[in-house]
Amino acid sequence: MAEFVERALGEDAQSMLTDTPIDDHEPGIGPGFESFDLSEPLLRGLDKAGFSEPTPVQAASLPVALAGHDLMAAAATGSGKTAAFLLPIMQRLLDEPAPHAGTRVLILVPTRELAVQTRAHFLALGSYTRLMAEVIVGGEPRGHQVASLRRNPDIIIATPGRLLEHLQMGEADLLDLRFLVLDEADRMLDLGLAEDVFAIVGAAPAERQSMLFSATLNRRGVAGVAEHLLREPVTLTLDHHRGAHPDIDHAMLLSDDPAHKQAQLARLLEERSFDRALVFCNTRAGAERTAGALQEAGRRCALLHGELDQRERRRVMALFRDGGVPVLVASDVAARGLDVPGVELVLNMDVPRSGDDYLHRSGRTGRAGRRGLTITLVSAPEWNRMESIERYLGLDVGRRKLEGLEASFKGAPKRRKPGKKASPSARGSKKAKAQAGNDAGARKKPKQRLRDRKNIGKRRKPAGAAGEGVDAGFEPPKRRA
Repeated sequence: MAEFVERALGEDAQSMLTDTPIDDHEPGIGPGFESFDLSEPLLRGLDKAGFSEPTPVQAASLPVALAGHDLMAAAATGSGKTAAFLLPIMQRLLDEPAPHAGTRVLILVPTRELAVQTRAHFLALGSYTRLMAEVIVGGEPRGHQVASLRRNPDIIIATPGRLLEHLQMGEADLLDLRFLVLDEADRMLDLGLAEDVFAIVGAAPAERQSMLFSATLNRRGVAGVAEHLLREPVTLTLDHHRGAHPDIDHAMLLSDDPAHKQAQLARLLEERSFDRALVFCNTRAGAERTAGALQEAGRRCALLHGELDQRERRRVMALFRDGGVPVLVASDVAARGLDVPGVELVLNMDVPRSGDDYLHRSGRTGRAGRRGLTITLVSAPEWNRMESIERYLGLDVGRRKLEGLEASFKGAPKRRKPGKKASPSARGSKKAKAQAGNDAGARKKPKQRLRDRKNIGKRRKPAGAAGEGVDAGFEPPKRRA
């Protein structure tokens, strides 16, 4: 794990970073949360939520954020980014109470699911505090959200589109904002939310502390968002986003067609032991088709895609999280921000469209130190895309077979390796052999052609003595007797 700090920190923050071993940090090793001078209510909340040791991203981010610096951090999915920005912000709110102020913290996230999960993290960590947080997302009744905004919650967790609507209608204001967090910034760019984010940032006070978290800082446009949002930020890169997750195993099954994939999926879910499994499809239609086939086969499963309203999405997620259904079939809408404990198996019915999509799908498992498995079903038209994903992420995805369901497609044929370049001596010997062959050919009999063997015949000679001395063909005609 690499750490890059782009500007000098204050003396206190530098000492805290020095005392915190960031390289090769593993859960259960190193100092606990007590070393960050967190208040008693937060420590009790951490203990109740089951947090014993900080993760690498938390150990690196907490000193910087507590010192009041702007922060830009890149860390792998499932690395504990949410607590990395919630804990220092909650500590600052407890240190600087302002009972008559408006909302002081804004956390922008790309999806409704991530907003709900962020609030769940807040409730777990802040269970012994009097801090209050509200969620503002699309798909919810506006009247309820207006009532929540009028209560002046300490923290607003929102998706950009709906919050911007409230700001434009005068139903929300950010005049007292002290802290601004942009989570999953690369995903926001993928969804085309950059303009909404810029408009919201323009409505916030310039004097604030801002933090940006993303799976990668190399995504095109992230630097522009950071320049608009942050001032002289400290940059941390932990667990490079292309690095293989140590707790996730990867495998692939070769498939012939969608019907063959469906049979393989049913066999995998039948034979493997798991508490919860996620099945991903590239499209909503594919997810509906897959879920319908599983339900027809008697398998309990739920369906999640972008066309569901918020109430139905909540019902589906509650069923899956509480164990009511062990299998959730989802389109790419759930690939990011879906944080459900106990997911042990991820199945890709379709090869993801990119390496980053594959990374975020597989990142739904292997969390909190538990092992996970990702299996991708690969058909012939998807082979090249799967190979490119392996190269992009540096993965060596092993092939597996299901007895009785082997594919006739065996993968791309092995490419013939280019031959070695001939040495000068070998080239000389080849030339000598070619010259000897030419000399031998010169001594061979000429080729016999049909036209040479054809019997043309001889020219007829004039008959009789009468023709003596007269050229043939010029003898005068004879008279009849």
